[in-house]
Amino acid sequence: MTARGTLFRETMRGRVRLAGEAADRPVRLDLLARCDGLLLPHRTTRARLTGRVRIAGRADDPRVTGELEISPLARRRIRYRLGFDLEGRRLLLDGWKSVWATRPLTSLTVLPYTLYEDGAPVGAGTLRFPLVTGLLPFLAGFRFPRAPRPEAGPHLAPRWDGTPGRTEVWYTTLTDPASGSGLWLHHEVVAPHDGTPAYAHGWAALFPKDGPPAHARFGPTPWTGPADGFTAGDTRVAPGHLTGSAGPFTWALTEQPQGPPLHTFPRWSWRRPRLPAAHMLPATRAHYSGTVRHAGGELRITAAPGASARIYGHGNARRWAWLHADLGGGDVLEIVAAVPHRRGLDRLPPLVFLRLYRDGRTWPRRAERTAVGWAGAGRFRADIGLPRWRVRGRAGLRRITVTVTQPPDATLALGYTDPDGSTAVCRNSERADADIHLERWWGHWRPEAAWRLSGTAHAEVGDR
Repeated sequence: MTARGTLFRETMRGRVRLAGEAADRPVRLDLLARCDGLLLPHRTTRARLTGRVRIAGRADDPRVTGELEISPLARRRIRYRLGFDLEGRRLLLDGWKSVWATRPLTSLTVLPYTLYEDGAPVGAGTLRFPLVTGLLPFLAGFRFPRAPRPEAGPHLAPRWDGTPGRTEVWYTTLTDPASGSGLWLHHEVVAPHDGTPAYAHGWAALFPKDGPPAHARFGPTPWTGPADGFTAGDTRVAPGHLTGSAGPFTWALTEQPQGPPLHTFPRWSWRRPRLPAAHMLPATRAHYSGTVRHAGGELRITAAPGASARIYGHGNARRWAWLHADLGGGDVLEIVAAVPHRRGLDRLPPLVFLRLYRDGRTWPRRAERTAVGWAGAGRFRADIGLPRWRVRGRAGLRRITVTVTQPPDATLALGYTDPDGSTAVCRNSERADADIHLERWWGHWRPEAAWRLSGTAHAEVGDR
């Protein structure tokens, strides 16, 4: 199914007073907003923001990302929340235009805002939309592209058919934009090789910005096989909702899919499980809101970017690396690089499955391309290690280099047990860094796009 989305650009200028400074500084904000549906004034519409912020003498960040809430009638406001870098510090701009029928021009053109760092205010100012010079370009720039309608629910249904020796996973990772904390919820079903009953278990892990990761496990409990997702005691994954508890952790989150499904492995491998494992995302990205309670307090989450994913197969690989990177503006990079745990195949170098979802299209077009190339030539390569690992490769007229860094103090080691009883260890960080460089061939290699994620990449390295 397809639907119309909305895309528009907006430029605002103004002033800001930073903490510790005696004078205001000029500010310019250039934004691109993308909505998955039509922008209608009588309802609340959420859009993804990307763009550039410039603060005279202090900041010039071309990789701004954030969220826009457009609700002129329902909530009488248009709210902007976006993050940017200022001299190595990560700041959050939060402000809204208050819409009043008695002051329509001021309501829609003046944006008072506050700057925050780690939840504490560090500046304030006002931005204004230049009505005289900006209105016509603003209106002429509206576009209504067709986009796949996000429908993650059908992909949450269990795949296991009762065959011994299988494992199935539902997991969710996200980054809270306000606190910078990362969250990992892992839900797993294991059907042992010896035919004993399948069991469900998992864990919750929190990666705070200012402290070490903490986690707790739930289960194991007998697997009851719900029709629409995962259930283990009071822990549940269902379309649009994630709830549960593990030790001192309790969580209740809503999930709003923000894109079409993304098959990391070949699409046919999810329908016909003939490979050692298959991996896919029911939606390229999602927004999460709700609460997570833990031993250190409570985390309130609003429109946090992240994603859920599904795995089905025979168990864990011999060695693997994984990355989920939300690049902003609806763009996502997903990587799985793995050495199979099968005799003979375990001598191969890592097979790389890389999927870049950008501007509504997926590159490379076929998932097999990065793993095997053409007749074995031209496949992508991975150098797996810690704290840094790298993936490089070329497909068609583009090539990409991805460097992932997992800070040791923000990496958590957890053990897995496969259906055959063997064990593996993963080292996961929901506060990883990633440098991504995309180039295109125009007679010679030229930069096409670059992204730098600091503490917002989700990554993992595992081995036996």
